[in-house]
Amino acid sequence: MRNRFIYRGHVRLWHLLCASLLAAMLLSGCTPAITRYEGQLPKLDLRQYFSGKVRAWGMVQDYRGAVTRRFTVDIDCRWQGDTGTLDEQFVFADGEKQFRRWTLTRIDDLHYRGRADDVIGEAVGELAGNALRWSYTLRLPVDGSSYDIAFDDWMFLQDEQRLFNKARMSKFGIDVGEITLFFEKQVEAK
Repeated sequence: MRNRFIYRGHVRLWHLLCASLLAAMLLSGCTPAITRYEGQLPKLDLRQYFSGKVRAWGMVQDYRGAVTRRFTVDIDCRWQGDTGTLDEQFVFADGEKQFRRWTLTRIDDLHYRGRADDVIGEAVGELAGNALRWSYTLRLPVDGSSYDIAFDDWMFLQDEQRLFNKARMSKFGIDVGEITLFFEKQVEAK
């Protein structure tokens, strides 16, 4: 009799796991394809926008939507041929400062690769119209530990100076937070 209850419990657990896996697969398929933005203007030229000085303002939200951090970032961007370097200086509202250097490589007109010290492997970027989608895993320090977090990072060019950025963060396919940024290309005084 006891074995029958254990067996039923395993079957229920198996059904719950299968349903959870199916839900995760369906939800991950809800991310829009980059091709839906092909006709959107103005067209984003990554090398043109991220050249010179760019400033951004952002916030981090947890999985419930509560804002957990706010920050500004000053970016010094330069390109040599198909290789770009973006030096990012972050200043958080609590006074913490961080630095990240991205090295971007143009593969063709629509594809880029990116590397940074805290990126696991390579970031993969794809352009269409006014949009860019980056996919990568970032090692984030949290309270003396570090966690590898998957980023689904979307950028949308608004006009020559402004770009919006929304990145979903997940671990094991489960959303753990979101980052929203507003970029403004700095115009040098003549």
